[in-house]
Amino acid sequence: MRHTSRYLMTEPDEVKRLIRAHPWATFVSHTATGLVASHYPVIVDEAASAGDEIVIVSHFGRPDEQLHELGAHQVLVIVQGPHDYVSPSWYAPGDLVPTWNHVTAHLYGTPEILSDEENYAMLGRLTDHFEQHRPHGRSLSEDEEGTRRIARGTVGLRMSVDRFDARAKLSQNKTPEVRDTIAARLDERNPALAVEMRRRRG
Repeated sequence: MRHTSRYLMTEPDEVKRLIRAHPWATFVSHTATGLVASHYPVIVDEAASAGDEIVIVSHFGRPDEQLHELGAHQVLVIVQGPHDYVSPSWYAPGDLVPTWNHVTAHLYGTPEILSDEENYAMLGRLTDHFEQHRPHGRSLSEDEEGTRRIARGTVGLRMSVDRFDARAKLSQNKTPEVRDTIAARLDERNPALAVEMRRRRG
């Protein structure tokens, strides 16, 4: 991503917050046959992510793990937060250049392949994570025999993030008044992005 110092996100806690709020990620691998990309949910491994450490867990559906040569090399995991077009009609007269505001993190690391037992436990955690606030949320434990059979079609992974490159590009180059106007315009069409702009008002 373009290096503009005012947009940098350097705090690991902010990256963890982004992952928790936007867990749908893109995995990119540079393999012997070229670039490969897949899309899977990720969650922060909270027990392993103390302090500045960021550890994520996920799973691949077979045969994606072979296509990615998973575990053999570093991968790029892209986490995309809220984003939207910003119209110059929201600026003062004469300021005519539009832009795109976004919150994005690129995570780099070499995945560790989980054992079958670790994978099933991780899939249970992943399911519980997304079901916990839903009415009548479900659990893999309701049919362990059946869900273990289905789990065999997946490969679990844990990835310690070696480094990250993250941006919160939220019109920081504009005056506070213009930024407030942009956030107000986004309140209806993209409230999550408006919230991010107000969080970084300073």
